Amino acid sequence: MNEVIREFLIETNENLAQLDVDLVTLEKDPTERETLGRVFRTLHTVKGTAGFLGLQKLQAVAHAAESLLSQLRAGELVFNPPIASALLKVVDAVRTMLESVERSETDGDGDFSALIETLDRLRVAAPVVSPPMVTPAAKQPPTPVMTAVPEIRPPAPPSSGPPSLVMTQSSLHDAAESRAPAIADTSIRVDVNLLDKLMTLVGELVLARNQIMQYSASQEDTPFVRTVQRLNLLTTELQAGVMKTRMQPIGTIWSKFPRVVRDLAVACAKQVHIDLEGQETELDKTIIEAIRDPLTHLVRNAIDHGIEPPRERLARGKAEEGRLALRAFHEGGKVIIEINDDGAGIDPQRIRAKAIKAKLVTPEQADRLSSRDLVNLIFLPGFSTADQVTQFSGRGVGMDVVRTNIERIGGSVTIDSRPGIGATVRMKIPLTLAIIPALTITSAGERYAIPQVSLLELVRLEGESKQRGIEQIQGTPVYRLRGNLLPLVYLERALRADNAPANGHKKRNGADPADDAQAATNIVVLQADDRQFGLVVDAIHDTEEIVVKPLQKQLKDLRAFAGATIMGDGRVALILDVLGLAQAANVISGVRERALSEKAAAAAEPTGDRQTVLLFANSDGSRGAIPLSQVARLEEFPRSALERLGLLEMVQYRDEILPLIHVSRALRQRPPSKNGRSNAWRSSDESLATTAGDPIQVVVYSGAGRQVGLVVDRIVDIVEETLVSRSDAHRRGVMFTAVIQGRATEFLDVEAILTSLDAELVEPPHTITTQA
Repeated sequence: MNEVIREFLIETNENLAQLDVDLVTLEKDPTERETLGRVFRTLHTVKGTAGFLGLQKLQAVAHAAESLLSQLRAGELVFNPPIASALLKVVDAVRTMLESVERSETDGDGDFSALIETLDRLRVAAPVVSPPMVTPAAKQPPTPVMTAVPEIRPPAPPSSGPPSLVMTQSSLHDAAESRAPAIADTSIRVDVNLLDKLMTLVGELVLARNQIMQYSASQEDTPFVRTVQRLNLLTTELQAGVMKTRMQPIGTIWSKFPRVVRDLAVACAKQVHIDLEGQETELDKTIIEAIRDPLTHLVRNAIDHGIEPPRERLARGKAEEGRLALRAFHEGGKVIIEINDDGAGIDPQRIRAKAIKAKLVTPEQADRLSSRDLVNLIFLPGFSTADQVTQFSGRGVGMDVVRTNIERIGGSVTIDSRPGIGATVRMKIPLTLAIIPALTITSAGERYAIPQVSLLELVRLEGESKQRGIEQIQGTPVYRLRGNLLPLVYLERALRADNAPANGHKKRNGADPADDAQAATNIVVLQADDRQFGLVVDAIHDTEEIVVKPLQKQLKDLRAFAGATIMGDGRVALILDVLGLAQAANVISGVRERALSEKAAAAAEPTGDRQTVLLFANSDGSRGAIPLSQVARLEEFPRSALERLGLLEMVQYRDEILPLIHVSRALRQRPPSKNGRSNAWRSSDESLATTAGDPIQVVVYSGAGRQVGLVVDRIVDIVEETLVSRSDAHRRGVMFTAVIQGRATEFLDVEAILTSLDAELVEPPHTITTQA
């Protein structure tokens, strides 16, 4: 292609993107003289260059538009919606002809005579603006410019030379020195394919650097080590520079949305104002291309199915003009994009009914979902409400494709809707996909890489801390991290590496590694979908920058992996997909299901006392609860570990004697035994008669300087609950009764139970330890 034509295509296509924005701006505010001038200059340039290149059709269209704009600049015409529509059609026509020029170096065989006639008709038929008539209050004197006498200056002395010329030369020289170079002189256009190739080469250089760095770690040659360090520094700087050339502001794709919004609003007979915030937020060009179509789909959905017509908005007490806001910003090493509209929102019950009808969920499953989770059902494959014609009808059409495209680049997307108020779509996407920092770990003899953007912290448990740190709740291993329960996922089990059983750890030499008291437990604390979990691995290595290699299409359906990389020793390591791994291990769904069921009882009331409590079941069928702040640990003891001290039951626990209280007996208020001792402390025949049977579950209570074990029939769950329905206690040892998860639950008053026991048996545990 001729170089002149190539430059013309590049420059004109860039200008057309700005023309879309400028024309929409002029339609809203025709007084923008600077914007009007910029539009005129752009089309004037297109006309001139098209004539130079012999593109007669392009020249004719641009000339007709320029003539109309000339009258607008002169104030002879008023910029109105018909003119805006005609000029936007000019932009589309120019694009069409540019595509033909790129294919065949001609402006094509399209017929644009009707468009030219429309422009000419608007130029004649549009209302003429007469210059304002100003009647002076008094007769004004002639302006001084018309009557002034030119100033006569005395000539300079001959001996002094021409000082005016010298001064002129000096000022020109100073201006040239201070003038900044033009933009054209400081920028250069580079083909994207060249940048991609350069990025690939830098990636290979990073791999070679990693190999050399690993080799140098075992060397003692000081000059060689210094050279490797220098190579590492230069490679890092080169990588950063090349990455920067690939970064583009998100405004490059946002610039088309004012035109999209305007055209769709006109077609739907709606009024929509668009706000753009964070256009300068930069992303890798590959990411920008990947999110272009999903963003366009979401914007169209918001206008077509979200924002109501003006009359309907007025009836709901809203402004006639709807608002659509696009916002982009950095957060936690990722870019957050929010698309918010103030339309009708999404009705969760309509989504629920449609999902049940499509057999995507059962009625029982739908009953356990919150409004937010019901709304997010529109992301399910096969979900569609296209047969509806209401404002809620199309919100699910194609949304599964949107989610798939976003997750393909390592992002996530959620919807938060408030019916009648509006909806917000929130996307989290990575900055780049090419080179990322990652933590390398080992599991079952294989190495894996975890993207550092998902990494929160590292925890290592050894010996006693391992025995105390990991607990079991409903068969799920958890670790209490600074008072919060962290669900654990054993990577070896999740990946079923080396034929590991699906429901347990792989046995080594007949032993379960989880039960090996000598082996350390390494926990990588990760975050996925706003939830934290711990990944248990065999070993944790260094953090290094890795080059992401995409998986082949045969492996793309594996949710646990996001790609592959080549490590410093030349071996291939798989990159873990943190979100997919959490979903495969049911960590996210399990936490979400439990959270939904916990909130079911308090959904009707907005306020209440919110507490985190431990739920347990008693042998009499009742349910009890205790604040989690009073719980030191959850333990399970075999019946063979129970011992008797006099008439008391206890167990050896952390080098001490832990007395046991049977909660069910304490709440029954049975009369004391003949020796005056309470049945709650007293051992029962069925407790120690045999060492067989299920182990006992014990809640280790710690409060007021005491530590005792509360024997319960079964530990149910740990929940965070808003206590909105309370009633007075009906028996001693209970503070009050509240509804949790739809069931009446008694909140235990442990101090009252201890006080009611025999005085000789309520001494602190250390006294009992001394007696033992």
